[in-house]
Amino acid sequence: MFIRIVSWIVGIFEALLAFRLLFKFLGSDPGGAFVSFIYTYSDPFVTPFRGIIRTAETQGIETITVIAMIVYALVGYGIIRLIEILEKR
Repeated sequence: MFIRIVSWIVGIFEALLAFRLLFKFLGSDPGGAFVSFIYTYSDPFVTPFRGIIRTAETQGIETITVIAMIVYALVGYGIIRLIEILEKR
């Protein structure tokens, strides 16, 4: 049950960040309702990673979003593995 909850939460974060990455890559208008929604609600999840890399965008790809996606996926995987280990005890 806990594994399913963690998977859903990580999946929502990843989807939100994937939309952000896609919209930044395509140069979408931030004034659009859906794009604005995605940027507003995904920004708190990429903010901790600002300043890691000198440039915010590399050839149209927002690298901090990619880093955030990798970190959240790894943290989610780690939590799931921890739950599996604790359930076996």
